[in-house]
Amino acid sequence: MTYDIAAIRSHFPALAAGTAHFDGPGGTQTPQPVVRAIADALSQPLSNRGRITLGERNAEALVTGARRAMADLLGAEPSGIVFGRSATQLAYDFSRTLAKSWSPGDEVVVTRLDHDANIRPWVQAAEQAGATVRWAEFDPEKGELTADHIRSVLSGRTRLVAVTAASNLIGTRPDIRGIARLAHEVGALVYADGVHHTAHTLVDLDGLGADFYACSPYKFLGPHHGVLAARPELLETLRPDKLLPSTDAVPERFELGTLPYEFLAGTTATVDFLADRLDATATGTRRERLTAGFAALEAHEHVLRTEIDKGLAALDGVTVHSRAADRTPTVLLTFENHSTADAYAFLAERGVQAPSGAFYAVEASRHLGLGDTGGLRVGLAPYNDSQDVDRLLTGLSDFLAR
Repeated sequence: MTYDIAAIRSHFPALAAGTAHFDGPGGTQTPQPVVRAIADALSQPLSNRGRITLGERNAEALVTGARRAMADLLGAEPSGIVFGRSATQLAYDFSRTLAKSWSPGDEVVVTRLDHDANIRPWVQAAEQAGATVRWAEFDPEKGELTADHIRSVLSGRTRLVAVTAASNLIGTRPDIRGIARLAHEVGALVYADGVHHTAHTLVDLDGLGADFYACSPYKFLGPHHGVLAARPELLETLRPDKLLPSTDAVPERFELGTLPYEFLAGTTATVDFLADRLDATATGTRRERLTAGFAALEAHEHVLRTEIDKGLAALDGVTVHSRAADRTPTVLLTFENHSTADAYAFLAERGVQAPSGAFYAVEASRHLGLGDTGGLRVGLAPYNDSQDVDRLLTGLSDFLAR
């Protein structure tokens, strides 16, 4: 297992600007092969999907290629991959579709840990159906959301559990397998928000146990759109609103309008980059190379996270809110006598990008006692190195010394 950080960084044109990026949880920088794939797709003949003209065949190949790539990344079947404008849009679409079968007395579980995109669509859909919303809390001291927290709000009327696979605010990775097992015991479906999780851990849809899993390629080096994975046979049971002449085939029945072919080309290139560059020595199928690559990435990020944790512990007046035993390399900070918004601006002037806010995880921020302000979020991406970490810690030390 190898992780050649210098070689990996060489593929990111944006890094030439000299910024140390710790804003990966909000969106990563893009490697040149992905940029090239998007440009190449737009440079070739393109039209609506079909099999007659070259433009039709190109469009068809881009869609089917992206489905295969995302299926390899998520441990799913290509016919269970749905594309959308964003993970938020997909959550709204699927909440409306699933809510068609809900009625008064049914219950939907959401959690305080989640990004609002995996809360509000379900809350609003439940309200419209007359269903009851039940909130699963998390331990603010430990930052943990356990299966027991979910168990306490389940009942025989629970129809769906919406839960994050990793908190975009504090990095906590709940036990999705355990949560899914409990939900399935009462006959509920599980919709997992994997937007933050997918960037750091190779996903296995069946092993995870979730019925639906949503993510966004731009959080793991790709273009801006959303992806949902589910079992094709489950998708066959759902009847979304759609245009009369549009196909009823799965998964296309869930994809409204023409897909962004160029972004799908970029998504395939993204998965290939992760498979071929994170561990350049890996061999085998794309899934096997992804397995090796993510193992190398996790080892690299663990080293950098340890450096950050040690550096933060040496600074006075810093509170770290990311405390879960199992979490991504994402750290939320607040300071005793300093504003995190001021820290954000101070670091930015020194070429260190670590933003401040609640990042749409407003329920989690409030539950932590941080209101809607949140904190300074430091998140790692595949192109971060030890020099980035040194610049971050030096910048924070200088800021706190003011």
